[in-house]
Amino acid sequence: MQFFNFPFAQTDEAAVSAAATNLANSAVQMGQRVVERAWLNMPTLILASVVLCALGIASSVAHYLTRQSSPSINQALVQRFVLRLWAWWLMFGILIAGLFLQRIGTIILFGLVSFWAFREFITMTPTRRGDHRALFWSLVVFTPLQYVLIGLSDSGLTYRTKPIDFYEIYSIMIPVYASLFIPARIAIAGDHKRFLERSAQIQAGLLICVYCLSFAPALLFLDLVRTDGTHWKGSRAGFLFFFVLISQMSDVFQWVWSRVGRQRIIAKDVSSSRTWEGFLGGALSTGILAATLYWVTPFTPWEAAFMGIVVAALGFAGGMTMSAIKRDRGVHDYGTLVMGHAGVLDRIDTLCFSAPIFYHLTRFLFV
Repeated sequence: MQFFNFPFAQTDEAAVSAAATNLANSAVQMGQRVVERAWLNMPTLILASVVLCALGIASSVAHYLTRQSSPSINQALVQRFVLRLWAWWLMFGILIAGLFLQRIGTIILFGLVSFWAFREFITMTPTRRGDHRALFWSLVVFTPLQYVLIGLSDSGLTYRTKPIDFYEIYSIMIPVYASLFIPARIAIAGDHKRFLERSAQIQAGLLICVYCLSFAPALLFLDLVRTDGTHWKGSRAGFLFFFVLISQMSDVFQWVWSRVGRQRIIAKDVSSSRTWEGFLGGALSTGILAATLYWVTPFTPWEAAFMGIVVAALGFAGGMTMSAIKRDRGVHDYGTLVMGHAGVLDRIDTLCFSAPIFYHLTRFLFV
């Protein structure tokens, strides 16, 4: 009977056993990934509920103040606060809608915001007939393509048996390929008047409104780990919500602190409301807020505070930069879409400048 005990029979049994073990391990890992990649978790819902309650309380206070006729209450300041509150409600509604539309819905939402902000930027800058084709490519091709590439980050597509790293594509697509294409396309149109200025305007708008803002939804595709090396199992949607919240609150804190103290204006000809007190107080307040909300992030409290200060500093730089552009163009606001806060670009300037820095710091330190 030993004659029939061929060696390949034992090999087949070992192979089958190994395959079964690998299959079981793969199933376990897949189940872990499903659990770890839950879109919304309880901390995210708690954070959204807290923000909703805060907006409700602020609305009640604003309603009470508008009904008061006391001379000690500055009604002009109250009215400005009410208008800003409407803008915050709109931003909160848009963000919540994006969170419940899942990851692809969030990417589409940010893509539409980028498209509208870029449109506002272009309508403010002078263009000529020779720029129309370059603008078409920027609005209709490069803007959606940037977000499509981000959406494909977890697609699992391969090339020559190797997975495609879409970060290597969308991180250089606009600053390299689009920035080279735009002046070339304008030159082909044959209009050389103010060529450098016109090319730079379109490039700047595409870079700020589309490329920089696109790194906010790109946070949804990061597999994050804590500084101790353990895998973070929190909600990526909550992490994006955290970033948007502290970015918007940095504006609020800077606005409040700029009205405290001696009000040392940083650059009066650029922005009469940006003060050193507002910048420093806003940055510290944003850091404290971020530290208290660390539980929706992979950060420790100190790491969250540092990231909050970075976001506030970059948001301040964004506000100053966009104010300088408006003063140069001789306009007060970029548009009238968001009631009480002019255009959508006026509302997201802090996001545009802080998103790429926040993304790359997170990617470098926590991936």
